[in-house]
Amino acid sequence: MSVAVIKRAPRLGFNPTNRKMTNLDQVREAMVERQQRRRGIVEPHILDAFRQVPREQFVSAANEHLAYGDHPLPIEAGQATSQPYIVALMIQAGGIAPSQRVFEVGAGSGYAAALISRVAARVVGIERQHELVEVARERMSGSAIRMSRSSRATARGAGPNGRPMTRSLPRRAEVMCQ
Repeated sequence: MSVAVIKRAPRLGFNPTNRKMTNLDQVREAMVERQQRRRGIVEPHILDAFRQVPREQFVSAANEHLAYGDHPLPIEAGQATSQPYIVALMIQAGGIAPSQRVFEVGAGSGYAAALISRVAARVVGIERQHELVEVARERMSGSAIRMSRSSRATARGAGPNGRPMTRSLPRRAEVMCQ
């Protein structure tokens, strides 16, 4: 199993005082309003995370135009990235706080881990598909999201150096323990 450790990155995103809003920024903001806030995701730190992390960066170029739709999108290795609302529900249900370390099972393209990295102190994403770990690393390389690699983790949620995680978020309803 491959493990990626994602550290909190500087808070970047739309700031009306220092740049113009692009079309994707506008679509991202509409997604936050329609898919998140109107459906009960009201925690400012979660909404801000969705404003700051560009979903189009975590899907193939062929699917970039679909990035802010209310649906999962196909990614490499025959997998899919969850729809944004489901990711927001997981973050909200997890009760993630800035001081916490989060263990995400089934990290996929890295989108949910990137979002969580805007809320938590540290994210350890575990993914059994090596191809997806490499794709996530490549997609994060040009961004403010920092990713490092670790070779130690367990299905019980111990992160690098055996330190326990304070929250665990399975990507799907079942927990993968392989």
